[in-house]
Amino acid sequence: MTAVNKVAIAGAGVTGLAAAIQLAKAGVDVDVFEAKPELSALGSGISLQGNALRVFDALGAWDDIRAAGYPFEGLNLRAPGPGAPIVAELPDVKTGGPDYPAAMGMPRPELARILLDHAQRAGADVRFGVRVTGVEQHADTVWVSSDDAVLGTYGLLIGADGLNSAVRELIGIETKPEPTGMGIWRSFVSRPSEVVRSELYYGGPVYIAGYTPTGEDTMYAFLVEKAQHRFSVSDEEATRIMLEESRAYDGPWNAIRADLENGAHANYTWFTKHLVSEPWNRGRVVILGDAAHSCPPTIAQGAAQGLEDALVLTELLTGRDAVEASLWDEFHARRLPRAKAVVEASVQLGQWQIDGDRDADAGGLIFGIAQQMAQPA
Repeated sequence: MTAVNKVAIAGAGVTGLAAAIQLAKAGVDVDVFEAKPELSALGSGISLQGNALRVFDALGAWDDIRAAGYPFEGLNLRAPGPGAPIVAELPDVKTGGPDYPAAMGMPRPELARILLDHAQRAGADVRFGVRVTGVEQHADTVWVSSDDAVLGTYGLLIGADGLNSAVRELIGIETKPEPTGMGIWRSFVSRPSEVVRSELYYGGPVYIAGYTPTGEDTMYAFLVEKAQHRFSVSDEEATRIMLEESRAYDGPWNAIRADLENGAHANYTWFTKHLVSEPWNRGRVVILGDAAHSCPPTIAQGAAQGLEDALVLTELLTGRDAVEASLWDEFHARRLPRAKAVVEASVQLGQWQIDGDRDADAGGLIFGIAQQMAQPA
C-alpha cells in the first residue's frame, strides 16, 4: 500500500536520492531528474551528525557510507597563534543514538556516488542533464516537463533541487535564500595523523578556522570570513587568499598550507539562510531539503535535515493509501518545527560571531539543539 505509484524527483543530491531510495524500495516507480550533466567528482568534504547516520541506516546505505568515511567522537577547540594549543575537548551528543558515532566526515563525491548506486539498485531511474522547467497539476496527477518536452505524468513531484530551486519558483513560493554576512573558503587536503576529530579555532583574522577528517588520508579545511565578492577570482588567487588568511593558525594548519602551496584547490561560497513557512507543498508538488530551508553549517545539520525531510515524507507516502490533507498536516508537524529550530540556532551562532558577542552561550545553544536532534524525526 502506497499513496502514490509513480513519483518524479527534481535533484540528485543527498535529499533527492534518499527519497528515491526509500520510494523505489517500496515498489514506487521513481524518475530522478538532475540538471547537471553527470555526478560531480569534485567537492570537498561534508560533516555528518549522528541523526544523519541514523537515516543512512534506514536507507540501507550505512555500511557503505561508514566504510567510505571517517567516524569520530568529540570536538577540539584550539587557540590561534604559536603552537595552536587545545583549549577545550568537548564531547558530542550522539544525536543518532548509541548505535552510531557522534559524527563522521567524508568526501562529498563519495557520499553522492554511494547514494546514487543505492537508488539505482533499488530501481530508480536517474537521468542527468535534465532540468525540470514546467509543472502542470491536475486532479490527482502532475505533468512534469523540461524545455517544453513532457517528461511524464506522476502522482507526486518532489523538488529537492537545492538552494536555487526551480520547483520552488514553479509552484509560486517566493521565499529565497539570503546571505547571512559570512563567506567560507574550503579545501580538500591530506590529513595529518594528529587530526582525529573536528577542530575549530576561534579568533584571529577570520571568524572560524577549522578542519574535519574525511578518511584515513584526507580531510577538508575551511576558513569562515566576512562575506566578500570573491566569486570571480582565479584558482591561483583563491589559493593565495586561503594561504594568507590561514597564517595566524599553527598546528595542523602548517600541513594544510603545504598542500595549498602544492596546488590544493580552494573554493568559496557564502552562507545563506531561509525557511519556507508551512506548507512546503502546493497540491501534489512538495519541496524538501535546501529548497525548503538553508542555514550556515555552524552545527553541521544541513544535510541531516534534508535527509530527515526525505525519510519522514517517504514514510508517510509508503504507509498510506492516498495523498490527502492529513498526510501533509503530519508531515509539516514533524518537519517544520525541527527545521526551524536548526535554522534559527545556526544563524544565531553565526551572528554572535559577526557581533563579537563574548557573553553568548554558544555551548548551551549547541547542546540544546543536539538534544532535540537526538529524538528521531
